[in-house]
Amino acid sequence: MESSNIFLLLSSLLSLLIFPSPPTAAAQLSQNYYSSICPNVESLVHTAVAQKLQLSFAAAPGTLRLFFHDCFVRGCDGSVLLAAANGDDENHSGADLTLSPEAVDTVNRAKAAVDGDPQCTNKVSCADILAIAARDVVSLTGGPYYQVELGRLDGRVTSKANVKHNLPGPGYNLDQLNAVFAANGLTQTDMIALSGAHTIGVTHCDKFIRRIYRFKQPLAFNPPMNLTFLRQMRQICPLNYNPSTFAMLDPATPFKFDNAYYQNLQKEMGLLASDQILFTDQRSRGLVNWFASNQTAFEEAFVAAMTKLGRVGVKNATEGEIRRVCTAVN
Repeated sequence: MESSNIFLLLSSLLSLLIFPSPPTAAAQLSQNYYSSICPNVESLVHTAVAQKLQLSFAAAPGTLRLFFHDCFVRGCDGSVLLAAANGDDENHSGADLTLSPEAVDTVNRAKAAVDGDPQCTNKVSCADILAIAARDVVSLTGGPYYQVELGRLDGRVTSKANVKHNLPGPGYNLDQLNAVFAANGLTQTDMIALSGAHTIGVTHCDKFIRRIYRFKQPLAFNPPMNLTFLRQMRQICPLNYNPSTFAMLDPATPFKFDNAYYQNLQKEMGLLASDQILFTDQRSRGLVNWFASNQTAFEEAFVAAMTKLGRVGVKNATEGEIRRVCTAVN
């Protein structure tokens, strides 16, 4: 019996050597993925992004948000960039309706720059270009520069139906926020750090109008707001607001990637209920206070969370491709 067991064990080990288990999709990612394929990819993307930001600052928060929405809906596969002739794509649904055209243009410009290098033509995915561009807009607006894991493939599927239940809403409480982030393998710490991306960018009146006019909502969905700030927001967004009207998510330093977002929450100046709840709820307040007092701690947590976010839903060779055009499948 003993010799039989040894034989079975050796057979199992041999089968693993000959037929190893397929690696997970995320395992294909590495910081030097393009070192021999397209060694200049990061500098090419960086130059294109920097040039775009000189034309429009809106490209910075827009690109960061584009990356987040891409990863949360179908995984980090560039599906958010796809455009369907019949309108059945992610850009035509719910929260994605307000994704910045400037951000899409940023990725398209970077893709053109990369493909303009003969060594790189059609060798770099749009999903990877978006991931690099998201890092670059952070660093170009004063935030940390960090190494990006690369090797993603572009997805072939996009649909409005994919968006609805995959993104956090502006009225979410802490439990709801934690649930949607946990579904993507992210912790409460990751969620609070990624929320700090609201240190740059804007949001439209429809996302907070119910909050500033105190329509009948429980406290969990409408945490306290600084009275002076509330009056300012009512001036910007009256009840008969123009749908195109917006307000800065960080009124203190709206064009700089820093930790002022958390300091605003301490002053009850979080514009979205889903922002302010991070300070109102005792379970998350301690980390908000830590990030508000320590820029380095915030940056380190943000980089760690962005790295984890970038691993969500990475496609393998049978599921993805490298698109020649970011807005259409090959």
